[in-house]
Amino acid sequence: MRVLVRTASELCVTVGTLIVLFVVYVLFWTGVKADRAMDDQIDRLQDRWAEQSLAAGEGGGAAPLLAKETAPYENGEPFAVMYIPRFGFTWNKPVLQGTATDTLKKGLGHYARTARLGQRGNFAVAGHRRTYGDPFKDFPALRPGDAVVLTDGTTWFTYRIDKKPYKTLPSDIGVVDPVPRGSGYRAPGRYLTLTTCEPEWGHSHRLIAWAHLDATQPVEAGKPEALRR
Repeated sequence: MRVLVRTASELCVTVGTLIVLFVVYVLFWTGVKADRAMDDQIDRLQDRWAEQSLAAGEGGGAAPLLAKETAPYENGEPFAVMYIPRFGFTWNKPVLQGTATDTLKKGLGHYARTARLGQRGNFAVAGHRRTYGDPFKDFPALRPGDAVVLTDGTTWFTYRIDKKPYKTLPSDIGVVDPVPRGSGYRAPGRYLTLTTCEPEWGHSHRLIAWAHLDATQPVEAGKPEALRR
């Protein structure tokens, strides 16, 4: 009997230790790895933009502009940086093409077949609520009028949230339509859709936030007003 009790106790301790280690991995280590990966993506973007800026200066700017307008986003590659002041003035995340699991470990993901940044249609982006850096942890705090600012290295795009986050099911793919279903928009425009999981530690539902393009300005003009403290 004593042997059985001792064995059961040791098993409980072992299982408990494994659970604690798993929780540490989920809450801490995935976040550390994701933060490093996101910083690396932003560094890559800034290096690329610096090279494009140099090339534009040497060639009059026509060739890089043409490349920007015609080149498709490369799957799994970063192409923009997003800022949401509501989440803190130090919050910034890279936006990559695609929403595959590995892509969302390195930043936010742009839904394939939705509009390009700043263009007519619906530019839709997904991000983790928890784990892998918790990029959209504070998603429920978004409110109408909040700014969502993005840059592609040449232009600042300022979108404005139009309504509080909307809860729906994962099967409700109409939320990323060109005129997103449930958004209240009635006509084509230049929209932004943000999506994440709901509840905070689950994935039975989705939270959606919609915004419209409010303003644009060239990077050379400095940061947009929404990013000025």
